[in-house]
Parts: sequence; C-alpha cells; structure tokens
Amino acid sequence: AQLRDKEKKLEAELQKVKEKWETGKRINKMEVTEEDIAEIVSSWTGIPVFSLKEEEAQKLLRMEEELHKRIIGQDEAIISISRAIRRARAGIKNPKRPIGSFIFLGPTGVGKTELARSLAEFLFGDENAMVSLDMSEYMEKFAVSRLVGAPPGYVGYEEGGQLTEKVRRKPYSVVLLDEIEKAHPDVFNILLQIFEDGRLTDSQGRVVDFKNAVIIMTSNVGATLIKKGTTLGFRGTSETEEMSYKEIKEKVTGELNKTFRPEFLNRIDEIIVFKSLTREEIKKIADLMLKEVKKLLEEQKVDLEATEKAKELLAKAGYDPN
Repeated sequence: AQLRDKEKKLEAELQKVKEKWETGKRINKMEVTEEDIAEIVSSWTGIPVFSLKEEEAQKLLRMEEELHKRIIGQDEAIISISRAIRRARAGIKNPKRPIGSFIFLGPTGVGKTELARSLAEFLFGDENAMVSLDMSEYMEKFAVSRLVGAPPGYVGYEEGGQLTEKVRRKPYSVVLLDEIEKAHPDVFNILLQIFEDGRLTDSQGRVVDFKNAVIIMTSNVGATLIKKGTTLGFRGTSETEEMSYKEIKEKVTGELNKTFRPEFLNRIDEIIVFKSLTREEIKKIADLMLKEVKKLLEEQKVDLEATEKAKELLAKAGYDPN
C-alpha cells in the first residue's frame, strides 16, 4: 500500500513537471517570419535580402529619388542610368548578358565612384556589394592573367582570379573597373566575352556567371572637354542646358571612339557623362559629409555644429573651377 501511495505521488509530481515543461515550451516557441526565411536564403545563395523582400518594380520607380539622396547634381547621369537599368529589368535585353554595362566619363571628384556605390546599395541592399578593380594595375600583358587566375603550376593558382573569384563569391554585385583606358588591350578581350556571353571561365575551369552583375567602367577620357563645357552654357536655362549636355556628350563620345575599339563600345549599354560640379553643389556635398561626421561624433558623445560660414569655407576649399 505504501509503495502504491508513493507511486501515485511520483506520478502526480511527474505530471506537474510535464505540464510546466509544456507551458514553458509554448511560451518560448519561436515564430519564423518571412524576414527570417529571407535572411537564411540570402546567406545560402548570395542574393541580397533587399531583393527578396521588396517588389522590384516598385523599387525601380523611385530609383532617381533614392540615388539623389547620396548624389548631388548629375541629374542627366542619374536619369540615364535609371532608364537603362529599368529597361534591362523589364526584360528588354539579352538575358545572357549582364544587367547593364556602362562607361562613366568625367573629371576626377564629380561622383562617378559614389554613384557606383549608391547603385550597389539600391539594387542589392548593400554598398559593399561592389567589386572594385583599379585598371592601372593591369597595364602590362603579364598582369592580365590575374583577372581570371594564374595558370596551373604558378604562384597564386589556388587563389583564383582577382575578378572571377570576387564575382563568383558575390554574383549580385556592381563591378567597378576604374580608369579603364589604362588597361592592357588584352583586358578588353576578356570584357567582350563578359558583355557578350555574361560569363567567364577562370584558370581552374570554373564558369563564373555575370548575368546578375552591373559592369561600370570609369574613365577620364574627354575630361578637359567636359570642364570646358561648364563655361559654354552647360548651366544655362533647362533647354540650353539639355542642348549643351547633348553637345558635350557627342564631343566626348568622339574622343572615346579614338581611344577604344568599335566592337568594345558597341557592346556598352550606355555612355554616361558627368558634368563638373558647381560651388553650390560642392557646398551640398560638404553638408552631407558633415552630417556623417556628426553621427560618428555623437557616438563618442561629442556634438558638432557647423555654421553657414564654415560650410562656405569648406565649399570654397573643395571647389576647383579648372
């Protein structure tokens, strides 16, 4: 009888423990959201979460507005690239080719690289979704092989190509080729294959897909003409400005034709000309940068206030009319 009583008591205690455990299990039950699934799929595939969670059509409609949050001026450049990207995403392009291929022309410091970063953030949700290569490092013939990787038996073979390996690991990205005019002629043979087929085979025989990448090449070709254009009505009335922009673009394109082969230029989706910045635009850029510095200082519990006079001084120091 004592054993039965003890057994019943233990069963009752066990039931209480079970009930307590079941209650705790219900309370601590985690709910998996769409965002959680998007994060996991993103980590597996390399597709940015931003692309998975928002309708692309809605995003593309406000492209100019979003890019202008970081880019001051350069209205024509932003309109041109936005239209080209929308055309590509609407399916009005060869599906085998990259999303878009562009040449950014303009003087140093007018926003070519910053627009590439902004485009990476807008399209792929992260400005670090960008593969950047300085083409002045590929001026010699022997350096060209580094793009796809060293041949078998050579030092660096296992590391992969400096272009192919980065894109293989990050297929959804903006590929920025800086100062493209300095590259060896053999580099353009590689680029032609990317523009035409949307893929490239590295030294280890792996096929790297460029169909989800945007290719941007920057160049200073025609920079002198663009600077001269500033004094030739580049900033008149909206009608005059549009006319002069077209004229400058035609002249700069003429310079481009003297520098690059026709078969290369014919595969470019859009040639985009960046105009020189005005002092007022430089002031707005200084204001943006001051806001970034202010945020960083706030983390250190330091408050920064810049007067209009200080901003004018910064704009004056950063403005070079020549």
